[in-house]
Amino acid sequence: MKKCLILLVSMICLGYISCTDDAVADLPDPDTRVIWTGATVTFEKAEEASPTEAANQDRLTDNVWLTRGNAGGQIYNAKSENTFDKNNSPAGTQWALGNIDNIDNLSFKSFRDAIKPEDVVGKNLVLFLVEDNTFLTVKFTKWSKGKKGGFAYERSSQ
Repeated sequence: MKKCLILLVSMICLGYISCTDDAVADLPDPDTRVIWTGATVTFEKAEEASPTEAANQDRLTDNVWLTRGNAGGQIYNAKSENTFDKNNSPAGTQWALGNIDNIDNLSFKSFRDAIKPEDVVGKNLVLFLVEDNTFLTVKFTKWSKGKKGGFAYERSSQ
């Protein structure tokens, strides 16, 4: 009985440890990665602007269109989501604090697991577009409060 209890506790602990990884992305092989190092692009969604209009979405690729709703919350992928999911948005992306020059040592996670949205302004981030196998740098310059949906950032391009 005592051995069974020890085995059960060990299994629970191992299960807990393996599930606390915050869905860290597996990075693709360095030889197949696409890294955008082109000119800096500035994107801004004005406060209370419609997140459903193309002009208020940063359409990075055919798979990822970043925007933010006007009820507050975080950014989401308008291509595949109608609003943000606190734990998973933006869909199809993973984020890391740091610089793209140090890509192999960064920990890629969901946006909210990588950084608190209200603390994002001025931080160096690397964005991984999972389906596109593409990495780019992002630095937020604005994050409006009060459920207005505004935000802005600078990012690298192709």
